[in-house]
Amino acid sequence: MTEEVRLMKGNEAIAHAAIRYGCDGYFGYPITPQSEVLETLEEEMPWETTGMTVLQAESELAAINMVYGGAATGKAVMTSSSSPGISLMCEGISYIAGASLPALILNVMRGGPGLGTIQPSQADYFQCCKGGGHGDYRMIVLAPGSVQEMVDFVGLGFDLAFKYTNPVMILADGIVGQMMEKVVLPEQRPRRTEEEIRLQCPWACNGRKGLRKHNVVTSLELEPSVMEEVNNRLQARYREIEENEIRYEEIGTDDADYLIVAFGTIARISDKARELAAEQGIKVGILRPITLWPFPYEAIEKAAKGKKGILVVELNAGQMIEDVRLAVHDSLPVEHFGRLGGIIPSPDEVVRALKEKIVNK
Repeated sequence: MTEEVRLMKGNEAIAHAAIRYGCDGYFGYPITPQSEVLETLEEEMPWETTGMTVLQAESELAAINMVYGGAATGKAVMTSSSSPGISLMCEGISYIAGASLPALILNVMRGGPGLGTIQPSQADYFQCCKGGGHGDYRMIVLAPGSVQEMVDFVGLGFDLAFKYTNPVMILADGIVGQMMEKVVLPEQRPRRTEEEIRLQCPWACNGRKGLRKHNVVTSLELEPSVMEEVNNRLQARYREIEENEIRYEEIGTDDADYLIVAFGTIARISDKARELAAEQGIKVGILRPITLWPFPYEAIEKAAKGKKGILVVELNAGQMIEDVRLAVHDSLPVEHFGRLGGIIPSPDEVVRALKEKIVNK
């Protein structure tokens, strides 16, 4: 299987990328707007070509705990769901983080709260970038802005998950999950041998010998002093991630008077708004966080210097804006523009919001 150019949906691309990046097991449960991930894997039947296990679980709870079990054996495992399904998975994600295991989770966001709508949203920012489940844990969160990045972030996500033995989430809005674009699929990554798994994932053979008093892969620890040690090790790992894994994209920020901060496909809409604003003599730059955790605070603070104001554009009621305001320390106006209910803003709407909320104030 060689590198290949295809036209496909973001959800379909995730499935093909999982196969080609050597995923050992996918465990999922259908929910709109990400059901094509499981459907595509079933159509491709990778168990016949790569040995990959594909299983539709009986629920989201079952799926995430299957991922937990697979990760404990050193396998490259993943799941996918959408907003309320991720809510059900949060306990299991916290267990995986507490046990220091690698796993990849895709969330194709839909509107809420509650069952909400099957239309696209970015309203899971708080749930996924601030921990989500219980306890002081973090996930690395990658926000794709294109179908190509949906592909690329599967490989990156697995690499980061195994590097830091920590769960990684691809946080995609429903737009990129459903839209079609040309993508370059990678060459097939060879399956790891049992010896390679043993060397890369010693816990798969030895449990957590040396890290805990008991030789068991678990997130449970009854002794407070030992639980504090476990937590301190996790926090040290998170600081290492913050030092090394921040990713972002800047477009035209150096000579701009105003800054738009947006993630995912809303950043692409905002980039078109930047072009329309330039036609009206308004110089705007775009900063797109790619890692939502770790968040690019310093990059935003630097890009904001000399600017007259920042507009944060999100497909929600205002969530990432809190982190943007933290980044700039109230040094300049930071306003929010968002649409709810699955309504996608047009570039013209973004320009109007920029003028009303920032430029003309």
